[in-house]
Amino acid sequence: MDIVESIHDLPVQDPPVEEFSSADLTWTKFGTYENHDDAALIPYDRVDEFIIGECSNLEYPTRFHIERGRKRKKGSLREYSDDEFLEYKLYWCSFGPENYGEGGGTLPSRKYRLNTRNRAARPQSMRGCTCNFVVKRLYARPSLALLIYHQRRHVNKSGFVCHGPLDGDAIGPAAKTVPYICNEIQQQTMSMIYLGVPEKNILEKHIEGIERYCPSNAKVNSLASQYVHKLGMIIQRSTHELDLDDQASIRMWVERNRKSIFIHQDASETDPFILGIQTEWQLQQLLRFGHRSLIAVDSTFGIKRLKYPLCTLLVFDSRQHALPVAWIITRSFSKPDVSKWMTALLGRARSVEPGWKASGFLIDDAAAETDPIRDIFGCPVLFSLWRVRRSWLRNIVKKCNNIEVQRELFKRLGNIVHGIWGGSDTAVTLEQLTQDFVDQTAFMEYFKSYWVPKIEMWLSTMKTLPLASQEASGAIEAYHVKLKVKLFDDSHLGALQRVDWLVHKLTTELHSAYWLDRYADECDSFQNVKEEYIASTSWHRALQIPDSAVTLDDKNHLFAKVLSQKDISIVHMVWNPGSEFSFCDCMWSMQGNICKHVIKVNMICESHKGYQPSMSFQSFKELLVSISKKPMEDSISQDLSMAWTMQMLEQVRNLVEVTRAEDIGAVVNNLPLHWAARKGRTGVGKPYTSIALRSGKRTAPRQKTRKR
Repeated sequence: MDIVESIHDLPVQDPPVEEFSSADLTWTKFGTYENHDDAALIPYDRVDEFIIGECSNLEYPTRFHIERGRKRKKGSLREYSDDEFLEYKLYWCSFGPENYGEGGGTLPSRKYRLNTRNRAARPQSMRGCTCNFVVKRLYARPSLALLIYHQRRHVNKSGFVCHGPLDGDAIGPAAKTVPYICNEIQQQTMSMIYLGVPEKNILEKHIEGIERYCPSNAKVNSLASQYVHKLGMIIQRSTHELDLDDQASIRMWVERNRKSIFIHQDASETDPFILGIQTEWQLQQLLRFGHRSLIAVDSTFGIKRLKYPLCTLLVFDSRQHALPVAWIITRSFSKPDVSKWMTALLGRARSVEPGWKASGFLIDDAAAETDPIRDIFGCPVLFSLWRVRRSWLRNIVKKCNNIEVQRELFKRLGNIVHGIWGGSDTAVTLEQLTQDFVDQTAFMEYFKSYWVPKIEMWLSTMKTLPLASQEASGAIEAYHVKLKVKLFDDSHLGALQRVDWLVHKLTTELHSAYWLDRYADECDSFQNVKEEYIASTSWHRALQIPDSAVTLDDKNHLFAKVLSQKDISIVHMVWNPGSEFSFCDCMWSMQGNICKHVIKVNMICESHKGYQPSMSFQSFKELLVSISKKPMEDSISQDLSMAWTMQMLEQVRNLVEVTRAEDIGAVVNNLPLHWAARKGRTGVGKPYTSIALRSGKRTAPRQKTRKR
């Protein structure tokens, strides 16, 4: 058995297939005679393809999750060996490392006890699988990844196969004749049941999934039909009430679902109730779409109807749709309590991905605490107008009967918001608004009682914080509407004051809906689900409207006409075009939503003169103007401004260079030298070597003193 001790003796392998596994690589014993493992060297940009290939093993179908991870900054090591890592990730088979199937007891994922003496663990339960491997992005050669397989077989500590079709105990004594059901197939089936898909269609998709692992026959189809029917009965008979007392029921749910909880604090005389929910799938989406990207929040949902308001953290997926990655149920929005759950959430994300970082945080409430966001997440805060726009439009339509009054009143409210950069007096503007619409008693009473006392706070927040775009606002609003439809169903109105009911709805129906949306889009299946998912935001629906369907009023810029794509005899009128506070006469807009006609008209207005720019662009412009303001000459302020400007310029240059470069190693070698201690200097990415400087005088070598 030959053992290789140097990475330079390992060849770089790049299989020609699109997705490859360990069977496509030649493995070499790497390490020392006493301690060595199977190793292989591949390009770093093909690591994801290797992981996909490993998950597609027909004998042991599974998923690999990141058990541990570490990162180093480039240049942090002055001396290093060839196998030092820049990034380190330990991938473990999702059927391990814990073992929840020993003794045939009740599993954490099961709410009932099987009447059998066999270890009938559910497929998604952990079975103590020891299969794991390490991916090291090499410090000296960042373009390469070192794969180290500690255990390539999917066996438990006793050496027995613990999952998959070859596991005789995984399903029961008839394992060889029972079709294997992986976690993905089961989640797909459960999602379809929760969404009310007919059982016939569910069974058809279920059998299609099974056929990826075993051939279909009458026996397989019969067992699949029984499985789908029984799973549907279990879901239908399941209840959110684990105990008659709501607080006790929540405690029981938390004990059974520890892996889906990142914070739980019972209500007491001194502490408020806080429950933070994040499933493992949501955690993976947060790591995937939230890293170096935006996080948005839909805050204070159900503040009037639910026992505790619901706060949702969202990320924007590959189609820029809002995807829920965490739910926080609490009534307290104080700084200490917000800091508690934010710290817990960030700690959970970085326990899996230490280098995870958000680039921005979108809030929708002017009263929200921003200090915890800056202190904990360390990112800038942006403000979204969707909530205030929706609230104003819904109440205008509800309390004003004349459509001409509706559009004029909505335009005037928009002018108040636009006035934050014009220096207009808010008090005078509000007084004029009250006089002009004195006959609209219902709306003005609502506006005076709810908005006038805090209008200065909202306008100040809009002026201070950068404003989010209409695409982001539309995506957040689309999630809000979907959440409202799921929760405020007439059949569940009696359970709104129970927290266990809210938790049950979130983790079953809503979670299943978003899981199936992402699965349909990524796997190109369930075409009807995929089409509905793509068109779920007004922004994407607006992109389907051709420019020729929009006609602008080029003379006075008062309105725009949008020809309906479904019925050419219908023309929608959009008043106050080019503004976030445009008013459309379609049914979706009359419900307070940002409609596709308003977004499309605003897209067209951007390229035409005479229309005001969007508020998000105006906010961006004001931010740039404030940066470019000239400080007092020959002052410290000028020096500080110069330092900040040079720092930003250098970061932009480095980012452009890294983005355009095909070989990251070439970029690293061109980085400048950095002084490191008194012994010498080293280049980033270069091993330390002593450099002898020529001198005309001979200098005696300096003796090193040894610390005792």
